[in-house]
Amino acid sequence: MKRLFTKTNGGLLLLVCIWGISWPIYKLTVPHSPPLLFAGLRALFGGLLLAIILYKIRNKINWRTNWPKYCISALFNTVFFFGFHTVGLMYLPGGLFSVLVYFQPVLLGLFAWLWLGENMTVLKLVGLLIGFIGIIIVSIDGLIVHISFVGVVLGLVTAFVWALGVVYIKRVGNDVDAYWMVAMQFIIGGFVLLITGTVFESWTAINWNGIFLFGLGFGVTMGIPVAYVIYYTLVKAGEASKVGSFTFLVPIISVFVGVLFLDEPATFTLIVGLLLVVLSIYMVNSSGYKWGDTYKKYLSKFRS
Repeated sequence: MKRLFTKTNGGLLLLVCIWGISWPIYKLTVPHSPPLLFAGLRALFGGLLLAIILYKIRNKINWRTNWPKYCISALFNTVFFFGFHTVGLMYLPGGLFSVLVYFQPVLLGLFAWLWLGENMTVLKLVGLLIGFIGIIIVSIDGLIVHISFVGVVLGLVTAFVWALGVVYIKRVGNDVDAYWMVAMQFIIGGFVLLITGTVFESWTAINWNGIFLFGLGFGVTMGIPVAYVIYYTLVKAGEASKVGSFTFLVPIISVFVGVLFLDEPATFTLIVGLLLVVLSIYMVNSSGYKWGDTYKKYLSKFRS
């Protein structure tokens, strides 16, 4: 009988909990700071803290060779992702917004098939369709109940740029150290966000109260160094598929925490859309009948 409580399962549980509660926490924090400055502070200091942890393996940075990769990754995974989702939280409840953003694993399955040559299975294809329907339902909830077209668009754009960023990391993953890729993308991206925020926002608008300091502290510690060290430790241990399949828990946790602690509404359409997105994420990250292999066999018979 397999052990239920293992280091892997414990790491996965901690990871999805960190990701899940982060959306309500950031939603609570955003009103106390301009969004770009909050995103920049979180990213920069989180990246610097991770760099301190990785200091002993600083020889793996290889800046002269890898700086373009760090900058491109920073653009998608920090500047766009952190920027869009922090601004988006101003328009929608954290739980609803997380459901939109966590359409990312579904988009990732599509992009990985188109650009990385990964197999498309019948199960994944059906999962993509179910996820698309789920997002339409959730978007209707955002447009009718919360009346925020901007919030819905920002949620979907966040999912899109995040999926592109992950695909890019997959493409260059063999050329760079995974941990330093994360540290450098947050340091570079955080710096860009702070410069942008300084130009378009005001530092005096930050309310340095307990809520803001808690949200910032959570992002700088748990949200970046702890979460990403766990994530890449699991990936390096060959547990990437488990991480992918457990991703469906994140929006569930976000919605539950938002409803329980922030009085966010749990409408019927939100629950239905959430369940469809959860099912979609599970199907896209599960193994199934290989559509690509079937097509190849058909093509070979046709040629013969």
